[in-house]
Amino acid sequence: MRWRSAAGRQTRIARPNTALEEPAVPLQAVESKRLYRQIADQIAQLIASGEFPAGSRLPAERELAASLGVSRTSVREAIISLEISRLVEVRVGTGIFVTSQSAAVRSNSVDSGPGPFDLLDARKLIEGEIAALAAANGKQQDFDALASSVDALAIHVDDFAAREAIDREFHLRIAKAACNGSLELVVEALWNQRADLWGRLQHHFHTRELALQTIRDHAAIAKAIASRDAGAARTAMHRHIARVAREFQRGVDVAGQSPPTSARTQNIKARG
Repeated sequence: MRWRSAAGRQTRIARPNTALEEPAVPLQAVESKRLYRQIADQIAQLIASGEFPAGSRLPAERELAASLGVSRTSVREAIISLEISRLVEVRVGTGIFVTSQSAAVRSNSVDSGPGPFDLLDARKLIEGEIAALAAANGKQQDFDALASSVDALAIHVDDFAAREAIDREFHLRIAKAACNGSLELVVEALWNQRADLWGRLQHHFHTRELALQTIRDHAAIAKAIASRDAGAARTAMHRHIARVAREFQRGVDVAGQSPPTSARTQNIKARG
């Protein structure tokens, strides 16, 4: 028996004519969008319907997460994507507010790339092992290049564009030191996934102190690799990426704080 479904709507598929013909079976199309996009689309629909008018404040992140039955990380990513779409404005320390131009913005303009926290989790897992391989397989020229990258990052600490380029090259150089061309392509692909959501996180929460901490992290990673200590290299990379995720999460936590709005949150839950 063949089943068919159409995205976004429930369909009924008739069974073949037989002596024991059964009633049609209702099917709900499988949702292929990433979770944070589903959350963002649902909030966008409530904004479009007037449930959250221009200038109003959205419920706190913790309320949204509890009502929707999802993690706070997924809600964070959804809110950031809504800001990219210009549906909401994140005011650090105040809350998340619906913009005056929200009615003219389509929800399908939400960023379609992977969520930044998913990306950081993937990088932590993969690049930790790559750093360990670099410690085992790297050559002196690789170690020298990593040390030079740390110095360059310190020189350009206040130049965001230059710092991003140096940061990327540092991680790609570690993959090169691992002596595995496939892993180089994997790291490059991970960095190419840093879409608008990542840029928005950087814009809001990446301070000079975080940039200085990145330099210290890179120095620790480079030192462990040059010492051919695979375990220390893996740990240093894990610590670095986990710190970035933790700082971004803390930033969104602060931005997402707002007084309880239980009635409206229940409306979101009811439409879920």
